[in-house]
Amino acid sequence: MPVQPRRAYESDAVTETVRLSGVGFGYAATHRALRDVNLTLPAGSFHFLTGASGAGKSTLLKLLTLAEHPLTGTLHLFGEDATTAPRRALPAFRRRMGVVFQDFRLLDHLSAFDNVALPLRLTGGRQADYAGDVEEMLDWVGLGDRMDDRPPSFSGGEKQRLAIARAVVTRPELILADEPTGSVDAAMGERLLKLFQSLNRLGTTVLIASHDQALAERSGATVLRLEGGRLTGGAT
Repeated sequence: MPVQPRRAYESDAVTETVRLSGVGFGYAATHRALRDVNLTLPAGSFHFLTGASGAGKSTLLKLLTLAEHPLTGTLHLFGEDATTAPRRALPAFRRRMGVVFQDFRLLDHLSAFDNVALPLRLTGGRQADYAGDVEEMLDWVGLGDRMDDRPPSFSGGEKQRLAIARAVVTRPELILADEPTGSVDAAMGERLLKLFQSLNRLGTTVLIASHDQALAERSGATVLRLEGGRLTGGAT
């Protein structure tokens, strides 16, 4: 496992990576996708978020990635109030996260190597310094022999693995993954789970939204469940 995450929560005395208090959100006045959600993710914790389609899992992740803003309640990230933070402060929060989206959001004109390396390049890193980590991460997700290929030539499962490699190569303090094993077979799903578990053991907080209840239970992680926009099971 090449990634060695920074343990910023130790040096900065941050004990909670995420805290939502009374959070509500809706796309229409008559429908609330989330209702009075209270959730604390301690630094270095591992949680699965489960629930039926439409229960609000993706909506909750959008709030945590700051793509949406709560209608009610407050959201704290890394010990800071993100609810009232000015727009110019949001990129600093996002740089501390690794996010796996359901639609992958890969750049088709870039090679697999350059897609994974992009977050490191955007922070000013030099290729000579990060190339080894990128190559090792691509090997970990089974794409070491495809690093020069571009996403349009990849299957859905290969795109999924590439997106995961990109999300974790930055050594994030928080990983948010929306159905990260949904497009891969069972064997690769277990391999990817081990990757997330390895990162978690090194200090990264992990939240995975998944329909795969069996995988969640095998992980040994705390399992949360969204039902009708309300959070149950393990929420604090």
